[in-house]
Amino acid sequence: MEFGRVAENKLDGIDFSLPAEPAANKLVLGNPKENPIVYVGCAKWGRKEWVGKIYPKRTKAIQFLEHYVKNYNSIELNSTYHELIGPEQISKWAAQAKGKGFKFCPKVNKLITHEREFIDVEFITTKFLEGILAFGENLGPIFLQVSESYHPDKRGKLFNYLKTLPTDLQFFLEVRHPQWFANAFIRKELFDTLRELNIGAVITDTASRRDCAHMELTVPKTFIRYVGNSLHETDYTRIDAWIERMKYWLNNGLQELYFFMHMHDETYSPELTVYLVDKMNAECGLHLPKPHFVQTSLFSQFDGARKRKL
Repeated sequence: MEFGRVAENKLDGIDFSLPAEPAANKLVLGNPKENPIVYVGCAKWGRKEWVGKIYPKRTKAIQFLEHYVKNYNSIELNSTYHELIGPEQISKWAAQAKGKGFKFCPKVNKLITHEREFIDVEFITTKFLEGILAFGENLGPIFLQVSESYHPDKRGKLFNYLKTLPTDLQFFLEVRHPQWFANAFIRKELFDTLRELNIGAVITDTASRRDCAHMELTVPKTFIRYVGNSLHETDYTRIDAWIERMKYWLNNGLQELYFFMHMHDETYSPELTVYLVDKMNAECGLHLPKPHFVQTSLFSQFDGARKRKL
């Protein structure tokens, strides 16, 4: 993900602290859930850089998903954004995750959100939903993203579209234009509307757009898109802050948590995932799966060097 990228030499000058807990979060939190549902994943399984790292050597592209589901329990599925994928193909993907408690979290197709901007999209929406419903028990939350240029002056079209979505599926919305957050009235209207419609708010944590890490919970679930910087030292202190916030939410009634690891260079997403999962399991009493490295000694050497820097 390139959104929010800055030059490495500027990272130390960014305030990566997370905002204070919004008062409105109390509206959707409550008593702790005995067994909260927590998923950790990445944005893509088709990473050739992971062959010989978390995929066995000589793994072919057609086998990537098979090995991905052995390392993660969810995927942020962006391929559904780029094309309308039919039930036949999606059923094949679901079959590779059957019985593993794995969740696919598909992104709404760009024809709906970016190209037509919610105008005359009923047929496309139907085709999109027909495809993703083939995930069956492996279907996780569906996330809808509007572009960085989508100004909240157009929010009427967006809100009207959200009202047409099926209520038996869980949707999350990601907005990016700065005015969604800078204008207090618009910000409140956005999150109030999502609460009313039982739609979640995607939280995006990236270097140059700290406003997108808004910390608002509009349902007792959260969908976090974390964008790291190739294992820069700040990646680890940022994860530490997230562990603290997620632990607080889980201890105060959060029912489901989805955390998706992104990197500007996805080569290093598995390494930071291991750090995240180890700390989440220790701090939150969870038993999340984590990537298993084929070359464990190489990873251990790298991790040791990182810890010495810290």
